Amino acid sequence: MSKRIKSKGYFGLVGLVAAITLGVLILIIGFILIRGIPSISLEFLTDSPKRMGKEGGIFPVIIGTLYVTLVSVIIATPIGVAAAIYFSEYAKKGRLINIIRFFTEVLAGIPSVIFGLFGFAFFVVFLGMGWSVISGGLTLSMMILPTLIRSTEESLKTVPVSYREGSLALGATKWETVKKIVLPCCKSGVLTGLILGIGRAIGETAAVMLTVGGSLKLPVSIFDSTRTMAVHLYTLASEGLSDKNTYATAALLIILVLIINTLAGYISGKLAKE
Repeated sequence: MSKRIKSKGYFGLVGLVAAITLGVLILIIGFILIRGIPSISLEFLTDSPKRMGKEGGIFPVIIGTLYVTLVSVIIATPIGVAAAIYFSEYAKKGRLINIIRFFTEVLAGIPSVIFGLFGFAFFVVFLGMGWSVISGGLTLSMMILPTLIRSTEESLKTVPVSYREGSLALGATKWETVKKIVLPCCKSGVLTGLILGIGRAIGETAAVMLTVGGSLKLPVSIFDSTRTMAVHLYTLASEGLSDKNTYATAALLIILVLIINTLAGYISGKLAKE
């Protein structure tokens, strides 16, 4: 009886902590949405910022956010998936692989401002790319690589060894087995890593400020400077330019992340069923 009481007590404590966490999340999101949604209009979504963001909309900022995020994902995805395949399928256990794994984990814990300083010094100054979409995309791709590698590798490990052995027994090569048997079985895991990476890229501020710049003009090419929604929100909030546009931008950013996560979760579920 004592064990049952303790079990129920622990279960209740865990439930209470979960409820508090969920309550805080709902409180924060609800507060932002209630203050910001009334200020979101068609004009706000399609107009350009005026007077440094005090007036007008955020259309170039939305495009800049999607542009930088897309560039970072395009760069990071093939590298991250290829690295995960190598670690899981080809690399032999040893000191070198353990060292590489260790530094990959360290890379995931480095503060974003360090990535920003490196991106500024290397991409912006040394390579002469300047404050641009490509500089920010390359910097963000390095930030999301550890997450993508880790999630893809863990997903590859869930594929039964019998699948690989059966494919090899039928005469398939190692690469054919990976491409046609292993990877299709873990598409949902790769997509999960992408979701986490996209979420971090969209919400990043420090690294983007030092590499992408803060231009409010609509970016035409990857070598143009732009401003992301997170940077725009930080600028409006820190300088007290406009409470109305600040909350509207924050609400729109939350809605955008929720839409991407919901859509990606739905696709991931469909892939998992397949």
